[in-house]
Amino acid sequence: MRNSRFFFKQFAVEQSGAAMKIGTDGVLLGAWVVASGAERVLDIGTGTGVIALMVAQRCAAKSIVGIDIEQGAVECAAENFKASPWSDRLSAEHSSVQEYCGAEFDLVVTNPPYFTDSLLCPEANRTTARHTTSLSFEELDSAVCRLLDSRVGRFALILPTEQMERYLALTRLSLVRRCDIRSRANSEVIRTMAELSVVPAESVELQSLVIYQDQGREYTAQYRELTKDFYLKF
Repeated sequence: MRNSRFFFKQFAVEQSGAAMKIGTDGVLLGAWVVASGAERVLDIGTGTGVIALMVAQRCAAKSIVGIDIEQGAVECAAENFKASPWSDRLSAEHSSVQEYCGAEFDLVVTNPPYFTDSLLCPEANRTTARHTTSLSFEELDSAVCRLLDSRVGRFALILPTEQMERYLALTRLSLVRRCDIRSRANSEVIRTMAELSVVPAESVELQSLVIYQDQGREYTAQYRELTKDFYLKF
């Protein structure tokens, strides 16, 4: 049986209880989001809790809450939070973001469901995690705008680029920072990370990231630099 525990430099993540396992998208967002200065953080669709754990490692936020609609994921995240060095600052709650009620957050992060037109997964919990059947972009934006601190709130997410364009076209928030991701330098953009704010931005910081070198499976120096505080192999 394959080991279901994934080890990072400062924490470990048990994945067996979550429908969606640790992937590159979540790790990229957890490493890229500007976490410094955050006091209250919300991770929507926390899954294993990996993004919340990465944020906890990177900042001194007093409260980091991970919510998920899947009970199994909440239990998985709660156990991972409890086993981490930051257990006093992390909590997991069973709730959809549409129904979640809590104090205002100055940072919200998510690696949200994004499949809108494809076939649904046979497993119901994977459908919930991967598809927008339970959380449309309109519902996501409405909930985030409601939960963000109206003075300083920021929202960071990662999506396939086509889906990100759909979200950016409807959001009421202001784009502050954007990072387009390619697997190789000569390939198309496959993912986009965005940071948005309740405060209108005077300009947008545009970034790009390439994961692999042109040949083979060697990671680029840029990718290594971004994730070096987390991956054991770096």
